[in-house]
Amino acid sequence: MATPRRQYLVSRPVYSEDNFAEDHDKVCRTRKSIMDHVKDFLICDSKRAKNAALSFLPIIHWMRNYRVREWLLGDVVSGISTGLVAIMQGLAFSVLASLPASYGLYTAFFPVLIYFFLGTSRHISVGSFPVLSLMVGAVVTRLVPEDGPAANITGFEGLNPDQQRVLVASSVTFLAGLFQLVMGVLQMGFIVVYLSDTLVSGFTTAAAIHILVSQLKFVLGLQVPGISGPLSIIYTLEKIFVQISSTNICDLVMSIVIIVVVFLVKELNDIFKAKLPVPIPIEVIMMVTACGISYEFDFEKTYNVSVVGKMVSGYETPIAPNMEVFRESAVEAFPIAIVGFAVAFSVAKVYSIKHDYAIDGNQELIAFGISNIFGASFRSFAASTALSRTAVQESAGGKTQIAGLISALMTMIVTLALGFLLQPLPMSVLGALVIVNLKGMLMQFREVPYLLRRDKLECVVWIGTCLGAILLGLDLGLAVGLGVELLSVIIRTQFPRFSVLVNIPGTDIYRDRKDYLHTFEPNGVKIFKIPSPLFFANIDLFREKLIEAVGFNPSRILRKRTKALRKIKKLLQEKGDHISEGGLVDLFFQTDNKTSLDTKELDLSLDLRDLPFRMDWNAELPANISVPRVDLHSLILDFSAVSFLDISALKGLKMMLKEFMRIDVDVYIVACDAYVLEKLHMCMFFDNEILTSMFFPTLHDAMLHVLEEHCGVKSKGLVGSL
Repeated sequence: MATPRRQYLVSRPVYSEDNFAEDHDKVCRTRKSIMDHVKDFLICDSKRAKNAALSFLPIIHWMRNYRVREWLLGDVVSGISTGLVAIMQGLAFSVLASLPASYGLYTAFFPVLIYFFLGTSRHISVGSFPVLSLMVGAVVTRLVPEDGPAANITGFEGLNPDQQRVLVASSVTFLAGLFQLVMGVLQMGFIVVYLSDTLVSGFTTAAAIHILVSQLKFVLGLQVPGISGPLSIIYTLEKIFVQISSTNICDLVMSIVIIVVVFLVKELNDIFKAKLPVPIPIEVIMMVTACGISYEFDFEKTYNVSVVGKMVSGYETPIAPNMEVFRESAVEAFPIAIVGFAVAFSVAKVYSIKHDYAIDGNQELIAFGISNIFGASFRSFAASTALSRTAVQESAGGKTQIAGLISALMTMIVTLALGFLLQPLPMSVLGALVIVNLKGMLMQFREVPYLLRRDKLECVVWIGTCLGAILLGLDLGLAVGLGVELLSVIIRTQFPRFSVLVNIPGTDIYRDRKDYLHTFEPNGVKIFKIPSPLFFANIDLFREKLIEAVGFNPSRILRKRTKALRKIKKLLQEKGDHISEGGLVDLFFQTDNKTSLDTKELDLSLDLRDLPFRMDWNAELPANISVPRVDLHSLILDFSAVSFLDISALKGLKMMLKEFMRIDVDVYIVACDAYVLEKLHMCMFFDNEILTSMFFPTLHDAMLHVLEEHCGVKSKGLVGSL
């Protein structure tokens, strides 16, 4: 049995915009000038100072509400679990950055300290992220290549290659942090909206492929120099395949075993995550096991296995960034800043929604900017967050950034006291752990068939971004992705789907006439819907589609009628006083008190409305005069989806309306946004031809008005018809 539907009945006059304004008073809103906004920004009082302090130091807010008995134990357990993962990932991801492994522990420590005070997310785990590590590594490899001389930079004098790489990585990170800080101060947190989920997915998938290829040399035990720049992935694969016969079997076997074991245990963690208090830290277990076996059997000498080697014990003195590196790496540092923030903000947003608290994009930019600047001063590389590490921190019971602080303390303990235990760790183990953690990013390939079925333009964005980043490198690939995404937006707005609407009988609802069987469309009336803003790029398409919808070109009709009038004038002059014999006088409707027709009035401009009479162009014309018949008397333009008009579109629209009006087609514009209507007034859109009375608040109001004006039109089935 069908559920009875509720009905409503509204009795009101038919409104045009003018009538509506007369009957309903509108609030007069005064908009602030730029100087008013500047004054408001500069005004400072105690309340604003307090809000600024709470905004800049979010720790004040959540620390005041910290529930020690409920949250502390969860934060401690979470911090220990996250710390173990952060240590492993710090060592592994530092290899991606082409740095000694110990500097990855710096990235898991220094940025966390700053984010603890300045960050608005309570759950993300700050530290190294594989994509950022790879982007930093590309700059390091370019300026300090493994198989050639370093770039000619003054600050490199007296430094060994590892120290040069550390200087480059810290300088790039410092500059990226500076970009983030400036954007945060300028309130540019909105920039993340330009990186769509599709773009980020394609970009991170390409980054995963780069990471996979970069780790093959460790998994296979080959000596392959780092390569950066466009097509670097092709050249790297070429060098790997050239040396494939020199694969170190010990490295390969260890890598395969670790990948298989870690993959299986991670799958078990996912299956039994509801029953496990914390996920099994299989990466740490395998790393410790491999380290112990390597030390016991001396893999470095016995099987010629590359190991981590000497770890830096303790923390080194701060260093200043190198200005020459700034100049050399500015192009790469900006994408690093954007990607680092975008990834961290996206992950933070997921957990803020889950746990019902707010995050501030601008404050996140400031927090990561200062974190990276501070960390770079102590030789760490670019920090963001990793989804897997954050998932461990949240699932293990972490409630606040105290868990992050405890994880940082764990990395400090390893750096100060236990680092020497990691010296025999094989590099192939780190490579295998990096590869197995790429599963989530590589599985994003499954989005391609879905996007291909649902939205082909989105699929093009994904594939374009992914291919661009794979072939051209991550920095240029991001630019390519943004370009493709911008192009997709242009295509959507420049080539929208225009439609002709019809009434659904018995309702005041109008739908595309192609979609419904039973519809009502009065003769002589056409409703045309514009589904997007009108601007310089699509105004010509709008004109083309409108002409296609009505079935004639108004300017062509106007020229034909003008030409016909000249012929009629010639006939009148030839017949003289006997014009009634040819029936020509029946073509004219007198509109004034004249009783005779002056042929001089036919010397007219293109505007036929200036004549003192009207022509019945649908009457039978003389045999030698041909004018296309126009059965349309009313054109209704639905502006409900038009959010803005630029000057070019405004001029084109005005010309188009006049063309229709000059061939006796009444034009009405409905559901026009108040902002658009205001702009039309400001730009002198209205004149003695185009009047405000042409505008109606709803489509149905305009339709009822048309039916009233043209009494001969039957309106059976139309709700509210007159």
